[in-house]
Amino acid sequence: MSGPQQPQFELTPVAMVQSPLADLDSAPNQGDEGAPPAWIVFERGVIGALDGIRPGDEVILLTWLDRVSRDVLRVHPRGDESRPRQGVFSTRSPARPNPIGLHRVKVDALDGSRMRVLGLEAIDGTPVLDVKPVLSADIGER
Repeated sequence: MSGPQQPQFELTPVAMVQSPLADLDSAPNQGDEGAPPAWIVFERGVIGALDGIRPGDEVILLTWLDRVSRDVLRVHPRGDESRPRQGVFSTRSPARPNPIGLHRVKVDALDGSRMRVLGLEAIDGTPVLDVKPVLSADIGER
């Protein structure tokens, strides 16, 4: 991460994860591996951005995995030490230079500034950076 004048970015969370998953050890590796339902609690200033999202929709959450190491470049995939180390860019490891989480979840309910989702393995208090729709297979329709 060296070089002349690296660009700097400022990100502001739009929401926070509210989940019974309290720490990294309690979180499954992937959302479809037993993640409990979680609430995404949005900042008041962005509630209008939820317009058009409905229960049953699938969305992509981008999170900032704020409690992992940013200096890890190689890991054993899925933490399995019997597997050879690989670069983090070829894995879903949360530890990486920019710990951006990518989560495909299903919207279960909407309640004011909160959105309940299924299949989210992020822990309680994780900042949410953005929400994007899952596109249909036929991109030409959008």
